[in-house]
Amino acid sequence: MIIPKPNKLSDAQLAEIESIVGEFGCRIQPIVGAERSIYAILGDERHETMINRVLGLDYVDRVDQIDSPYRLMDRRSELASGKLTLAGVTLGHAPLFIAGHCTIDPKNPNLFYESAEAIKKAGAHMLRGGVWKPRTMPYSYQGDSSALDILLEARERTGLPINTEVMDEAQLNIVLEHGVDMIQVGARNALNYPLLRRIGEVTAGSKTAVLLKRGRPMAAPEECLAAAEYIAAAGNPNILLCPRGTLPQMDGYRNHPDECITQLLKEKTWASVIVDPSHSVGRAGYVPGAALAGMAYGADGIVVECHIDPGHGIGDDPKQAITPAILKDLIEDSSAVWKLRRKYER
Repeated sequence: MIIPKPNKLSDAQLAEIESIVGEFGCRIQPIVGAERSIYAILGDERHETMINRVLGLDYVDRVDQIDSPYRLMDRRSELASGKLTLAGVTLGHAPLFIAGHCTIDPKNPNLFYESAEAIKKAGAHMLRGGVWKPRTMPYSYQGDSSALDILLEARERTGLPINTEVMDEAQLNIVLEHGVDMIQVGARNALNYPLLRRIGEVTAGSKTAVLLKRGRPMAAPEECLAAAEYIAAAGNPNILLCPRGTLPQMDGYRNHPDECITQLLKEKTWASVIVDPSHSVGRAGYVPGAALAGMAYGADGIVVECHIDPGHGIGDDPKQAITPAILKDLIEDSSAVWKLRRKYER
């Protein structure tokens, strides 16, 4: 990857570099970070003559060659020097908390509005809400596009940035048109490489963040990073990785809790890791313990399902959403664990 001396190359400078690498069958993908831009060489970057010609340009600082299948997500990548700030929280400097309904009920919008206000009061930084739902059975409720209006209205009322999941390009275009702050890619689409690439392409150069969940089977750390590489290589480095439980299930839990993978991921990548205890354990009573465990294992934040009246929710909310009162305590306790854990990090 090419690291320029200025924060960003001019059009003429970029065209000159593209011309050079094009002679060797490569192309350039700009990666626009919050603080500076880098330029990934896509293709075989081992051509010594090509590298020397690029290094000879007076506006190029250096060319880094990383011997890793995920060059951009690797912790040695220049992207590691950037900082991702969401909702006023700089990841790595403070924990990020995201909360909201599993599924927004279009028939009861006030439940979401009341939950959103209570979630903000509890101390969460971002609001999540399911508009469309990937369901195992085709007869289950699949969500409704009208729920997006409710999510947008809740953002307007609370001032909290919003997160929602997309499953295809049509949904992706809709949420981008309405300025959704964070796009979520669920476990079922975690290996949908065309979708991952498209998300990176259409959000390149923007502030839109992507929350990428771990694949539902036992996806290895390398597989998670390779999936994230598709997004980064297409132009968007604003990526958060998210363990959410895997298969096979552990008896009594919804999935096999996987918070411990956080340490393994962070050994390999610069990306922040946000755990999802709600989908991991699947029962509200188990969520606080799983969330605290995630923080102890090194998580940079938590995304959790929260509902002001879970019993009247839809989707998974009745069984796994915590109340705003519990969320408030969980944010305070998780923040305390985050501070304690930091003492042991090197």
